[in-house]
Amino acid sequence: MFDLFPLAWRNVWRQRGRSLITLGVVALAVFYTLLFRGFLGAFENSLYVSLTDAAGHFQVRVAGYRDKRELRDQIIPNVEGVRGRLEQAQPTAGTQMVVSLEVPALLSGEGRSRGVVLIGREQPERLREQFSREYLREGRLPTEPGGIALGVGLASALKVKMGDPVYVYAPGTEGAGAAIYRVVGLVRVADSAAEARTAFVSLTAAQDLAAPGGATRLELHLSFTRLNQDFALAGLQPAMASALGPGLALETWREANPALAQILQIIGPLGLSFTLIFFGLAGLLVVNTIYLSLLERTREFGVIVALGAGPGKMTRMVLLESLLLCVVGAAVGAVLGMLLVLGLSRGLPTEALWGQAAGDFGMPEVLYVSLGPYDLLVTVALALLTGLIAAWWPARVAARLEPVEAMRFAA
Repeated sequence: MFDLFPLAWRNVWRQRGRSLITLGVVALAVFYTLLFRGFLGAFENSLYVSLTDAAGHFQVRVAGYRDKRELRDQIIPNVEGVRGRLEQAQPTAGTQMVVSLEVPALLSGEGRSRGVVLIGREQPERLREQFSREYLREGRLPTEPGGIALGVGLASALKVKMGDPVYVYAPGTEGAGAAIYRVVGLVRVADSAAEARTAFVSLTAAQDLAAPGGATRLELHLSFTRLNQDFALAGLQPAMASALGPGLALETWREANPALAQILQIIGPLGLSFTLIFFGLAGLLVVNTIYLSLLERTREFGVIVALGAGPGKMTRMVLLESLLLCVVGAAVGAVLGMLLVLGLSRGLPTEALWGQAAGDFGMPEVLYVSLGPYDLLVTVALALLTGLIAAWWPARVAARLEPVEAMRFAA
């Protein structure tokens, strides 16, 4: 095929304008595909950050907690000791911990009662501020033992408002079992059913109520912000688990929330579908260019066949012309696309794209456009495959030309 290269290269540029348009379309397909996959990577990263902010990269719970129904069986005793062992075995620099105690309880206002999950939580300032920014609708999250934040739906059901007292009963626990709190905040979450049965207090308040010194979950939040860093969790997990001691289990966020992990698995096929659409449109133009070139050179092809060129050689010539167009276009598009993605990988403020609406829809403050080697390889491979597929029909036509009929042909 390489001996045909000079001839194929000359033929490509016979109709310079048409070839440049085709080359430009292929370049745009590669450019937009890389940009699209870069933003898709940014979306994956932002979703990954959102999921791990909510659940942690690792979770520590009592072993077999899914099969335990009683709160006392789900309690991690001496949570400060566990926290200390985890800090000594800290997997990466900047690891932060969230300690939570979830207590089933009865919450009452002046005249109404509801069953709730009372969540006592101690979390780093960054996560606390982020939670407040996304979910807090009025007031503040409680830090003192006497404060409580209610879901907006729960407050409505109890007919209480900011500043009103509420009464909590948690019988059968190891703490006081009852307490009075004052509403200091209102929280709205996406799940209205969860909002109507959720209340937040400080960790100290929850421990005093139900489990002194205990917790139901510890979350480890690592400094990973990109999905391609997540593979490292499997290597860190054994050492972290051995530091816990007997009776406790360490799970990754995927193991703790498999349903959430499946969300990320559908993004790849979705991106590939749009990529195929881009190259399908580019391929149509390549077919048009190659076929028009074939019609214009039918007599020339007839002479070449008459001089002894077989069907295989004619097929290779047409394929090579198509591949040349796609390779040059792919190279131009890849260079431009990679340069733009490299610039955007340093961070693109979402406010610059969507204004204040970005925060209203829970978008992250910064998108980190990201491309992996797989994305570049797939894009270039699709460009080459487009050239081969687009040339298949014109190549078959060229291979079947009869010399006499071809030399009589008039376009």
